[in-house]
Amino acid sequence: MASQRAASPARPLERIRCGWVPAGDVQYTRYHDQEWGRPVREDRQLFEMLTLEGAQAGLSWSTILRKRAAYRKAFARFDPAKVARFDARRRAALLEDPGIVRNRLKVDSAVTNATAFLAVQREFGSFSRYLWDWVGGHPVLSGWRARSPVPARTDLSDRISRDLKKRGFRFVGSTIVYAYLQAVGVVNDHTAGCYLYQARPATRRLARKPPRS
Repeated sequence: MASQRAASPARPLERIRCGWVPAGDVQYTRYHDQEWGRPVREDRQLFEMLTLEGAQAGLSWSTILRKRAAYRKAFARFDPAKVARFDARRRAALLEDPGIVRNRLKVDSAVTNATAFLAVQREFGSFSRYLWDWVGGHPVLSGWRARSPVPARTDLSDRISRDLKKRGFRFVGSTIVYAYLQAVGVVNDHTAGCYLYQARPATRRLARKPPRS
């Protein structure tokens, strides 16, 4: 009887991801798979991402990902009440910390934003409620095709940016805000072909303005 070779186990299919994910970058891939575009409704996480998106301005996101652990340590694990109390001495120390982006305007803005963040919490009950009220509590599914250019800003990010600025936030231009909305899942911009893609419904849910703003 002819010998039979044992069948080799089938190799798992490689997942297809959004085109902006660098091939072979484990940290970036994990971020795409486990965080980006997933709805975030916990205030401390929302403050973390707002701070990191501001820090990223003019830099690559991979730079911020590499510094993320250091940011959590430097900014009191992103407790806005603690960050809002950072005095001049604490800010000066942060500018000597090689683990973060040592930019005075960005460090100062994180503290300013913590104060504004707390004010929003007092007005709306939580920052999460404020943010998600802009889209009626449900993520906006963009449904972009794989080769369609994803915009850097939208009418939604323009309106939220203007409102945040009125409330005293800094480093919240429309482009930064749109990246933030993508990151925390208010907008789902996974593109067609990505295994996390979700098609846009036939009738798109209209974003609205939050109450009492």
